[in-house]
Amino acid sequence: MLSRRILIALSAACAFAAPPDGAALYKARCAACHEGKPQTRMPTHDELVARSPEAIVKAMFEGVMAPQTIGLSEEEGRAIARFITAKEFSTATAPPMAGQCVSAPKPLTIRETDWNGWGQDLGNSRFQPHPGLAASDVPKLKLKWAFGFPGDTVANAQPSIVGGRIFIGGITGNVYSLDASTGCIYWTYKAGGVVRNSVTVGKIGARYILYFGDSKAFAHAVDAETGKPVWKVKVEDFPMARVTGTPAFYNGRLYVPIADLEEPSAMSAAYECCKYRGSISALDGETGKLIWKSFTIVDPAKPYKTSTTGTQLYGPAGASVWASPTIDTKRKLVYVSTGNSFTNVDVDTTNAILAFDLETGKLVWSHQVLEKDAFTMACGQSGKANCPEDKGPDFDFGTSPALRSIGGKQLLVIGQKSGILWALDPDNKGKVVWQTRVGVGGALGGIEWGHATDDKNAYAAVSDRFKGPGSLSAVDLKTGEKLWTKMTPDTGCKPGTPGCQTAMSAAISAIPGIVFAGGVDGHFRAYDSKTGDIVWDFDAARPFETVNGVTAKGGSFDAPGPVIANGMVFTPSGYGMWGGSAGNVLLAFSVDGK
Repeated sequence: MLSRRILIALSAACAFAAPPDGAALYKARCAACHEGKPQTRMPTHDELVARSPEAIVKAMFEGVMAPQTIGLSEEEGRAIARFITAKEFSTATAPPMAGQCVSAPKPLTIRETDWNGWGQDLGNSRFQPHPGLAASDVPKLKLKWAFGFPGDTVANAQPSIVGGRIFIGGITGNVYSLDASTGCIYWTYKAGGVVRNSVTVGKIGARYILYFGDSKAFAHAVDAETGKPVWKVKVEDFPMARVTGTPAFYNGRLYVPIADLEEPSAMSAAYECCKYRGSISALDGETGKLIWKSFTIVDPAKPYKTSTTGTQLYGPAGASVWASPTIDTKRKLVYVSTGNSFTNVDVDTTNAILAFDLETGKLVWSHQVLEKDAFTMACGQSGKANCPEDKGPDFDFGTSPALRSIGGKQLLVIGQKSGILWALDPDNKGKVVWQTRVGVGGALGGIEWGHATDDKNAYAAVSDRFKGPGSLSAVDLKTGEKLWTKMTPDTGCKPGTPGCQTAMSAAISAIPGIVFAGGVDGHFRAYDSKTGDIVWDFDAARPFETVNGVTAKGGSFDAPGPVIANGMVFTPSGYGMWGGSAGNVLLAFSVDGK
């Protein structure tokens, strides 16, 4: 009887226990990074306030902040989200989304006028040679329709346009199939993790399959016609691993790049930093079976010293693959670009271009452009226990190598956060052919997400957040000579307001005669590729009426870039990180809006 009374008493105590203190938990877990002077890669408190509590919880347990919330219960996470946003979680059941297509689409086919995957072609040129509109049509572009991402507060995925359909993911883990002409919805697939890479469409036999990755390091294969899953495979078991770059599909195989979030984990002085190493995996496109997996750092991490707080440290580590792989069918190679090192244990495959054999995954060659670039997010803290002693500038690659031909020779052209655009020789183990500085560079500077290359020139947008003005430059592919540079126009915005920056961080895209580029200031612009003159400017930082009835607005352009296919231009808008303006919309433009 005594034990029964004790059990009843304990149950009663639990029933009347005080709820978690969101303010205290925020102070203990979050304030060091989100209060006071803005830190590199850290959203400010004001940026967090603008989000929904649902989005905060998702970021804490599934997204960027997952390593910092280890040990927190879901109830404690919800308490923090309520405190940050001063909003309550929605209890309403979402009604079926409006804007469903009323008729079935035409049978799917892949055409040369489509934009399939990240870079439009296997060489990741980000150039559309058959856009369906001329350069002279671009000043007449008008908004045709807008699609709102329900529940999203960041538009961070780039669409693919194949066979008259749009395939695009989002931070809520949904992947949508839309009609390219009207924006109506054919189907929705729930991935279970954030999908921020592009969708790649491949064909196996008579079947078209969509391929993409998510924030939980799963690769997905989905039937393109129905949205039904074909297979789902975990490609990396490291706890903070994720797929950020778009998988590449070639000859029945899927090549999946792997990045991670171990850098934020280093902010905890108790974390044994660092053990992660980037990788690329080749999967059978039909079954998802692993064919080979190759690491960007050959040797696994080993203990090498203790930190100032007595924590065991490991190395080498790092060399994440943030961007989409590039396929070289001539040399039968797959190229990847790598990120920085996380430790002072030297390795020559960070900040590098690596070439792997398509069939076997064997590393054929690597070329490092900057050695000893060791960095973690602990370097922005006061304690800095897990910041490498010889801290580097964090000049890693977030862009894909573009394989282009000029003057009878092929080059690998790639932009770096250092502000340098590189041209490497694929026939000579990546030897530098030319290098051209187009920006100052920085942890959030230089060339962030993607440059474009046409038949003559390379085009690079420069972020240089907090370092200098953003800009767009054209560089001669053959010589590396800088042809022109245009600074981002001053919009007259109030300094300190979200999006009031000149940075151009997002990937850019080109068609004959035109370069399309979005800015953190919320403007989507078209530049004359010969002169750099702006020929069209659309201010997207405003609310939009959407075809699916979702409340939506545009904002800053960052990470994903525009795509051009069959006479239309598509771009996501709204990236509220690092001082940007949040949003949740996909915009579709056509000549005169027709």
